[in-house]
Amino acid sequence: MKIEITNLKLAVAFVAILTSAACFAQSTPEPDVAGDLKLVVYHDANCGCCGKWMAHMRENGFAIESVTKSDINDVKQKLGVPQPLRACHTAIVNGYVIEGHVPAADVLRLLKERPDARGLSVPGMPMGSPGMEYDGRRQAFNVVLFDAAGKTQVFTRYPALFE
Repeated sequence: MKIEITNLKLAVAFVAILTSAACFAQSTPEPDVAGDLKLVVYHDANCGCCGKWMAHMRENGFAIESVTKSDINDVKQKLGVPQPLRACHTAIVNGYVIEGHVPAADVLRLLKERPDARGLSVPGMPMGSPGMEYDGRRQAFNVVLFDAAGKTQVFTRYPALFE
């Protein structure tokens, strides 16, 4: 009889442990994507828009390591940024390349979805993109996803805004 009660107690304890673990797993919130993220940003020391873009990223939860380079094109070449997608600054976050004035929301989406890609780019320096704000106006621009072979697709479209 003692053996049966002990086995029953063990079974009840085991079920209680499993139930507690399941409840904990369900109640644990999804981690904040930007929690411990660090952007390493390569840029020219004399570029003001790069500093404004870094401020935008900080405001959205990213830690920034700023690296000034005299030959930024060398960095872009080494990181595999296709020539038509190049812009003024280049960043690395969690293995992805972020080229130009990519909005923080798109970087967060990239990190959440984790596509098989090299990174994101906003080619050129479109007015109204983060770091290029001007009087409430924005040129239409696309955030482009690119892979190691240089294949591209539109990740996000931003329409023009003229206030």
